[in-house]
Amino acid sequence: MLQRTIIFAAVICGFAVLIVPFGDDESAGSEPATETANASPFSASSNKTFATNSGSGGFGGEHILSRERDGHFYANATIDGSNMRMLVDTGASVIALTGRDARAAGVHWDESEVRHIGSGASGAVYGVPVTLSQVEIGGMERQNVDAVVIPQGLDISLLGQSYLSQIGKVEIENDRMVMRAR
Repeated sequence: MLQRTIIFAAVICGFAVLIVPFGDDESAGSEPATETANASPFSASSNKTFATNSGSGGFGGEHILSRERDGHFYANATIDGSNMRMLVDTGASVIALTGRDARAAGVHWDESEVRHIGSGASGAVYGVPVTLSQVEIGGMERQNVDAVVIPQGLDISLLGQSYLSQIGKVEIENDRMVMRAR
């Protein structure tokens, strides 16, 4: 029952963030001199990755996303070996994949597993809970990440807290979102 509630909340938050733009057009300021552009065929947006020493003998990192014209942040992700563009939704409990993105990543589900998982502005939302083997953004890879596949009705996949809470820290200031690895 708790899992259904979490999935329901994730879907509702995801739809809400698609409807309500936020932010302003102020400049984010200057970037550190060590930046390297994260080249991707998915977006002309400015995604940047910075390497840092985590101080614990391990490798940490920082990934910066720029707010796009529609007021949202998008990340170029690799999920189970498949590259895709995702809307970053800090209010979503889990990653929500479109049916198309899920198929591209090799995520399989049976149509008999699709069930009502929540309600959105346009009515009932149907999906299937899944676990993703690997999710990577800007060099920050996490494994066994909870997600939901929404076969129909979702235009873009959502990057939610099932990944974001595992990477460390996410900060938004002006037109920049900074993801910092632990």
